[in-house]
Amino acid sequence: MRILVIEGEPQLGDELKKGLEENGYAADIARDGAKGRYLSAQHDYALILLDAVLPGADGFALLRALRRTSTVPVLVLTARDKVEDRVNGLRLGADDYLVKPFALPELLARVRTLVQRGKPNEPTTFRLADLELDLASGKCVRNHQRIELTAKESALLAVLLRNRGHIVSRSTLAEEVWDSTLDSDTNVLEVAIRRLRAKIDDPFDLKLLHTVRGSGYVLEDRSWP
Repeated sequence: MRILVIEGEPQLGDELKKGLEENGYAADIARDGAKGRYLSAQHDYALILLDAVLPGADGFALLRALRRTSTVPVLVLTARDKVEDRVNGLRLGADDYLVKPFALPELLARVRTLVQRGKPNEPTTFRLADLELDLASGKCVRNHQRIELTAKESALLAVLLRNRGHIVSRSTLAEEVWDSTLDSDTNVLEVAIRRLRAKIDDPFDLKLLHTVRGSGYVLEDRSWP
């Protein structure tokens, strides 16, 4: 899931990108309005984080321009905390408004809400046999036991659960989870699969995560004849 960060403060922009990526999102960053508008037209973003005050530009003017062509959710980030500023941002099409400085957990909570609002028909809970993953809360349970997953492990499991019963190729997992291609000589994916399998499969009799040599991986219940 890709998010565009349009932020004029270099340090904050870098911190936002890092925080989002550590929590399972892919993030692109633009330091000014022109780059932000260009990127927003090039990719299908799940959410845009928009600084209201950009170098040489008005973030609200950019918001107005975005709303002419796009319905992607926009979370405005700003130091302006006056009521009229918030009202103006919402009137121009912002979906939410967060005043600087803010804590990363609060930002992430708002991001999750807006992303899910933007995809109302997409389920957030996935089940296979006695395995369940709730993307909204980040909770993973198997056989009534809570399983702690990292953000990448949760994203990897989500892709496999969405495609349960079907083989998911290595390249598809790389694109969906790491938002990139993986070099043929890297074992990043294999290490991630091994760690995920150690958590969701190894402690249980029924194995759900299977390797299909030369093709990829499949999550399925093979206990039925």
